[in-house]
Amino acid sequence: MNVAIVETPADSNPPPADPLGYLADVLFYEMGSPGVYGRTALYEDVVQRIAAVISRNREPDTEVMRFPPVMNRSQLEKSGYLKSFPNLLGCVCGLHGLDSEIDAAVSRFDAGGDWTASLSAADLVLSPAACYPVYPIAASRGPVPPGGWRFDVAADCFRREPSRHLDRLQSFRMREFVCIGSADLVSGFRDRWIIRAQKIARDLGLTFKIDHANDPFFGRVGQMMAVTQKQQSLKFELLVPLRSEERPTACMSFNYHRNHFGATWGIVDTASEPAHTACVAFGMDRLAVAMFHTHGKDVDLWPVAVRDLLEFPKTDRRPISAIEEFRCAKEVGS
Repeated sequence: MNVAIVETPADSNPPPADPLGYLADVLFYEMGSPGVYGRTALYEDVVQRIAAVISRNREPDTEVMRFPPVMNRSQLEKSGYLKSFPNLLGCVCGLHGLDSEIDAAVSRFDAGGDWTASLSAADLVLSPAACYPVYPIAASRGPVPPGGWRFDVAADCFRREPSRHLDRLQSFRMREFVCIGSADLVSGFRDRWIIRAQKIARDLGLTFKIDHANDPFFGRVGQMMAVTQKQQSLKFELLVPLRSEERPTACMSFNYHRNHFGATWGIVDTASEPAHTACVAFGMDRLAVAMFHTHGKDVDLWPVAVRDLLEFPKTDRRPISAIEEFRCAKEVGS
């Protein structure tokens, strides 16, 4: 494949520095691709502590499932993701065929050629959200009981939107609570979680707001779907002003799918009517970045109430008040 590279003159007005960039060296390791990072022990510890807080808020009779970072390609296609978000999907490819064909691809690479021309799609895609595998599993269980089903799911997810912004990763962790049942049951579940999630965010010391939202549907038809989704209040987000008040970052979302997945997968109630579904999603990496951006890089100096919530060990160190910080700066300058 030939790619033309056009040299462009340096911009006399370079873009402003990323307001989250100062965290990169403390939280991540570069891996050569935008939005794909190794994670430091400090960062990972906070992610796990946030996950524990979420687990403590799990509703009774919720079944726990953990999924791998890949899922069946035909299942994702059936769910409608390809039609709605084809630009975000990552497909697993491999070298298939005879040994001679695979050897030819390797030889082409050795000769400086493009070995990827021999790739073909496997039956797997990278999971774009943690909840997708749960629907075919639920469908295999027969009619949904009157009390519905609730699931706690998590997965490493992937969406193809390269960015160096630390609040928009290509590879990220997602935690979700999923409810399947009647329209009233599912709506009540989502409403409870909108309230509960705000308490979690408040206890974490985050500044936030709840607002109507829409998914980034692809194309012109997608634009109409986005308008409908917003008008019908099918999606809300908990937004944290990481970059600016004007363009806050969605760290949690609250989604009502109506009977889309019920009709798609044949998930029915005892009257054979398609079940309704809703999910509450937590962007684990965005929440962790938000914590460091809000409270600082030194977790020992985070507010005591936040440290207690996250069950950090007790420390003799304490946060420096604004007055003490001013006094120290004045002494250094004198």
